[in-house]
Amino acid sequence: MPGGRKLPDRDELSTWRDFIETTDLLRGRISARLQADSGLSPGDYAVLLALTEAPDGRLRSSDLAAHIGWERSRLSHHLGRMERRGLIRREECLTDSRGAEAVLQPAGKTAFDAATIPHLRAIRELFVDALTPEQLAAAGEIAAALGRHLKSREMP
Repeated sequence: MPGGRKLPDRDELSTWRDFIETTDLLRGRISARLQADSGLSPGDYAVLLALTEAPDGRLRSSDLAAHIGWERSRLSHHLGRMERRGLIRREECLTDSRGAEAVLQPAGKTAFDAATIPHLRAIRELFVDALTPEQLAAAGEIAAALGRHLKSREMP
C-alpha cells in the first residue's frame, strides 16, 4: 500500500457507513423541519445566524463564506436569492472598495428570530433526546476529535 496506510476493515467501514447515513438522515430531517417551520433553508439560517452574531449585523462576503464553510461563488448566488427576498442587503465594503458586505435586514432578523425556537426544538427532539448524557458527551468528543484531525490536514 502506498505510504504504508492500510484500508479500513469491514467493521471500520460499517461504522463509517452508519455514521454517514445517520448524519445525512439527521441533517435531512432537521433541514426539512426548518424549511417547513420557517420557510428558511439551512443555508439561509447559517447566513442569518452569522449576521446576527456579527457586529452591526454585517460581514464581508469573504469572511462570511469562510465562517460558514462555503465557496465564495456559492455564497454569492445564495446572497442574491436572500437579497431578492429582503432578508439581507449587499453593500460595498466601507474599508475595501473591492469587497462587498452582507448586511442583515429587519425582515432577515424577524425570519431568523421566528425560526430559532422551532429549530432548537427540532434539534432537541431529533438529536439531543435520542442520546443519554454520556452519549451526548461522547458525540461532542468525537466531533471535536474529527474537527481537530481535519483541520490538521487542511489542503492549502
